[in-house]
Amino acid sequence: MRKAREIRDNVNTPDSSPSGRPGGAFMKILIIQQKMIGDVLTSSILFEALRKKYPDAELHYLIYPHTKPVVENNPFIDKIIEYAPGIGKNPIKFLKFLSFIRNESYSVIIDIYSKISSGIIASYSGASIRLGFQKNYTRVFYTQTFTYKEKPETKGGLAIENRMQVLKGLDQEFPKELKPKIYISSEEKETFRKKLLKQGIRIDQPMIMCGVLGSSTMKSYPGNYMASLLDELVKHIPNAQILFNYLPFQYTEAKNIYNQCNPGTQSQIFLNIYESSLKGFILNAANCDLYFGNEGGAANIMKALEIPTFSIHSPIVKKNYWAIYEDDKKHVSIHLEDFQPLLFKSCPSKFSKQKNAALYQNLNPELIKLKLSEFFKNLEI
Repeated sequence: MRKAREIRDNVNTPDSSPSGRPGGAFMKILIIQQKMIGDVLTSSILFEALRKKYPDAELHYLIYPHTKPVVENNPFIDKIIEYAPGIGKNPIKFLKFLSFIRNESYSVIIDIYSKISSGIIASYSGASIRLGFQKNYTRVFYTQTFTYKEKPETKGGLAIENRMQVLKGLDQEFPKELKPKIYISSEEKETFRKKLLKQGIRIDQPMIMCGVLGSSTMKSYPGNYMASLLDELVKHIPNAQILFNYLPFQYTEAKNIYNQCNPGTQSQIFLNIYESSLKGFILNAANCDLYFGNEGGAANIMKALEIPTFSIHSPIVKKNYWAIYEDDKKHVSIHLEDFQPLLFKSCPSKFSKQKNAALYQNLNPELIKLKLSEFFKNLEI
C-alpha cells in the first residue's frame, strides 16, 4: 500500500516532474466536501483517481472535523483541512479562513459540496481551475460546472458517478467509478477485537452491526417494522450477536426497538456494546461479519470495509443515488420503489418530507423478508 507523501514545505516552486500536471507545472489540489460521513467517504475516491493520474500532485481535503475518521490513513490524501461548521457563521473567522485558503496557493479547487459557503471558498482561493456542480446560485464561483446525472451507467451508482465526472474538468480519461475504501491497521482492528472479547462477544460466532436508526427520523425505518425484521434475522442466524448503531441522542428510540423484539432476539442484542466515537464504530464494524439496517453512513462504511450489507432506503431518497456497488448478493438494498414502481414514476424527483412516514408504512416487513432470506442464503451464514 502506498504511504502518504510528506507535505512539501515549498509548495509554490515548480515541480521538476512532468507528471504533476500536463505541461510540467506543479499541481496543488483542494477537494471540498462539507457535509455528512457518507459524503466525505464517497468523495474520497477522487483522491485515488487523481493520485494515479498525477502522482506528484499535492492533494488536500476540506471536511467537517467529525467526519475525519473515515479518511484517516488514506494513502492518497496528503493533508486534511478541518472546517468547523461554525466558521461560516462568524464573519471574522470566515475571513480568516478564506485568507488561509488563499495563502495555500491551490492551482485546482474541486467543490463537490457546491453550496454558497464552499463556492465562496473556491472563488476566493485564487485557483485558476475551479470545478463544481451546476446550480443557479453558485455558478459564478466556478470556471466549469457539471450537471448531476439522472441515471447511473455503472454499479457504482449516481453518488459515485456524479463525483467522478467532475474530474473531466482536468482530463477526459478518468474512470467513471471507483470504490471508496477505509484504511485501518491490523493493530487497531486487533485492539478492538480483544475489547469485544472482554465485553462478552464470541469471535467464532456471527457478529452483525445493525443500523437500527438512520441519521434522522426521515431516514429511519419504523421501529416496530425494524423489530420484526430483527426477529426474522435471528430465525435465519440463530447464533447471531447483534450490535446496535445509533447516535447518542437516539438511545431511547433504540431501546424502544429492542423492547419490541421477541425475548429470544433481545438475548442476542448487545446493548451494552456501543462506541460513541466514529473511530470506535469503524473499528467495531471492521470486526463484524455483515451489516443490516437503515441505509446511510454506517452502510457506506461497511461497504468500504468490504463487509456484506443489507440496507433499507428512505422512500424520499432515490435508490439509484446511494445504492453503491450493489450486486444482489454481497450488497443488497431495499426501497419502496422496488415494490411500487408506478408510485415513483408519477411522482416528482423527491417526495415531500411530510409524506415520508406514510410511505414507510407501505414498506412493511413482509415485503422485505423474502429478499432478506435470499441474502443470508447467498452468504451461507
